[in-house]
Amino acid sequence: MRFGLFGKDKRDAAEADAAAQVKRQVRELLALPENAVIAVNEILCADPACPGTETVILVMKPGEKTRAFKVQMGLAELTPQALAQALSGQVA
Repeated sequence: MRFGLFGKDKRDAAEADAAAQVKRQVRELLALPENAVIAVNEILCADPACPGTETVILVMKPGEKTRAFKVQMGLAELTPQALAQALSGQVA
């Protein structure tokens, strides 16, 4: 997210909406309780070996180790199918 003198722009709002949608999908796919916290961030990797932009999803449940999932695409390109594939093996 970018912060400036005049607040958030339309792109930031679109990213926030996309992140909220991904959080809802993750909660549903993993059958997470309401007290589980989900963080969704788009990361631009500067390492030449990286694919560029990726989406990182952290799932934090009280009393459990944080789980991290990475999807090799930006938040705007993330499809429900790609998300389900990234979470595969973790679906309840």
